Amino acid sequence: MRRTAACLAVLLPCLYLAPASAEVRVLLADTIRTGDPQQPRASALAWDTDNGRLLAVGERAAVLQRYPQARRIDAGKVTVVPGLIDAHAHLVGLGDTLAQADLTGARSRAEVVERLQAFEKTLAPGEWLLGAGWDQNRWDDTAFPTAADLDAAFPERPVYLERVDGHAGWVNSAALRIAEKAGKPLSGDWQPEGGRILRDAAGKPTGVLVDGASSLVRTHIPTPDEAVREKRLQAAVQLAVSNGLTGVHDMGVSREDLAVMKRLADQGRLPLRIDAYADGNHGALDDLCANGLYTHPGGRLQMHGVKLFMDGALGSRGAALLADYSDDPHNRGLLMTSPEDFEVAVRKADGCKVQVATHAIGDRGNRIVLDTYEKVLGAHKGNDHRWRVEHAQVVALEDIPRFAQLGLIASMQPTHATSDMGWAEQRVGPERIKGAYAWQRYLHSGARLALGSDFPVEQVDPRLGLYAAVTRQDRDGRPPGGWQPEQRLSAAEALRGFTSDAAWAGHDEAQVGRLRSGMRADFVIFDRDPLDENGGRLDELKVLSTWVDGEPVYTATPPAGQG
Repeated sequence: MRRTAACLAVLLPCLYLAPASAEVRVLLADTIRTGDPQQPRASALAWDTDNGRLLAVGERAAVLQRYPQARRIDAGKVTVVPGLIDAHAHLVGLGDTLAQADLTGARSRAEVVERLQAFEKTLAPGEWLLGAGWDQNRWDDTAFPTAADLDAAFPERPVYLERVDGHAGWVNSAALRIAEKAGKPLSGDWQPEGGRILRDAAGKPTGVLVDGASSLVRTHIPTPDEAVREKRLQAAVQLAVSNGLTGVHDMGVSREDLAVMKRLADQGRLPLRIDAYADGNHGALDDLCANGLYTHPGGRLQMHGVKLFMDGALGSRGAALLADYSDDPHNRGLLMTSPEDFEVAVRKADGCKVQVATHAIGDRGNRIVLDTYEKVLGAHKGNDHRWRVEHAQVVALEDIPRFAQLGLIASMQPTHATSDMGWAEQRVGPERIKGAYAWQRYLHSGARLALGSDFPVEQVDPRLGLYAAVTRQDRDGRPPGGWQPEQRLSAAEALRGFTSDAAWAGHDEAQVGRLRSGMRADFVIFDRDPLDENGGRLDELKVLSTWVDGEPVYTATPPAGQG
């Protein structure tokens, strides 16, 4: 591409000229929300089909005059927005979850068992029964479940069920027997590092394994072969683009999973962009340090960062707190990584010029991350490092300003707030909750806010995140006015969190996140304008089509009798 001698600042800012041989397409729409502060609204896009980059963004008359021979796509009375980016998710985990029993929203132990019995009919004899999504906080009896709740229905088949937050496993006695036969007895008073085995008064495991303890059983679940893993990943990315996602920051990708992603990218079968973050201080990070940051030549896959873990999750009381849980005295949660090992990993990544992103939920977990980042960054904390804190869920009020001071990104998930609001204050009490899910506090302090979902912990649909960010209500409109309504985001702030700020968090702001000449033609077409909703039904926006590099990767099926 070559830039024109002078950008036409009013109609076609920073115009690029396509080679004479290139095919140019022009999309016309009633409203185009560009995300570009210099030109926030337009009615036409033009792009080069050779490389999928935008040539012009402006008013339709000017764009059509510039490209009179271009193929025109008249989308009509719709709204186009920059492609939505989920700044924290797990594509491989989503693919695995789609192949398991779905326990999301189950209202009781009995309902969980009913769903499992229906799913078991699809399994071969002896195959593990796997499921995900249970949440005891939704039940009348909010105590953790036990192996006995599963044993009557599944006395011999091993069962492993992942909690909705991914930080606890619920197993039956058959699964416990397999783990005990292969390792040390699970009874007694010992606890694995970074985890907790819940036990009864006699010291026997109850059937719930929190954080690092879950690996005592998970390591015995057969690993799917490469063909199965590839099929599951394909299902996950197709579901993502059908919900309007053009990019995902995939947190915790192993060397083996990156190889599957590379294969799809090589074959042109990756319909969205993946910013993969290595799975801790393991093989994928070693590869980055040995070979440099990875970027696929096709532009849809890269690994420039590492995702580390500090603590567990709030729902399973594994988040590390500075004081006892308000609803569980003498429990302050878990550190999944020791502060010493965490510093070693951060220094290693820093030395390799790898971006650091760390899961931190509790106020103690977040403080350790902040202290370590500050220590390692030292005099170069002002550099453009863009280190991230993933979730930043419960943070001491005095620690929130440190995010901006250290140049950190608060990578947060709006639907976590609306999923947790029914019980979160019970966990931490009325004072600590002021620093929880505190989106406006971060913005007011000057920090950058990148938004995501953490799917499959939450649903893959970013419209639910937009709705939760703006309303802080469930989909039935509760509570009236929203939970902690002073922390709500405007529709523009929420959309920015899923577009330009998410792109910035991945060092991708020159490529995606806005609709501007020279950037990638990644966009979503909605039936309505999300910025005219005023906190309305953002969750009910219809994704008409999703475009990456100027090509449709998803198109909605028209209702019967139309199209």
